[in-house]
Amino acid sequence: MWCIPPEQNAEFVCAMENVLEVYHRPYDPQRPVVCMDETSKQLVKETRVPQPPRPGQPERFDFLPSLVRVASSTIPIAPSPSVLLVN
Repeated sequence: MWCIPPEQNAEFVCAMENVLEVYHRPYDPQRPVVCMDETSKQLVKETRVPQPPRPGQPERFDFLPSLVRVASSTIPIAPSPSVLLVN
């Protein structure tokens, strides 16, 4: 959810309304509306070898992960025909 920063004025609100009007345009395959979304994920690995459970006991995991790296994904989305393009 976004909100209008308190230091902005009516000109800012008008510009944002112009952006929002883009989503109400009819679908045009020659000029598709494309939105961008970004996310990051931590890629971790186990640092300890899991022990097999005793008979009658549930499987348990020792959670002490090691950070391998952080991956970022940018996802373009065309909302009109609901097209999701992931690379």
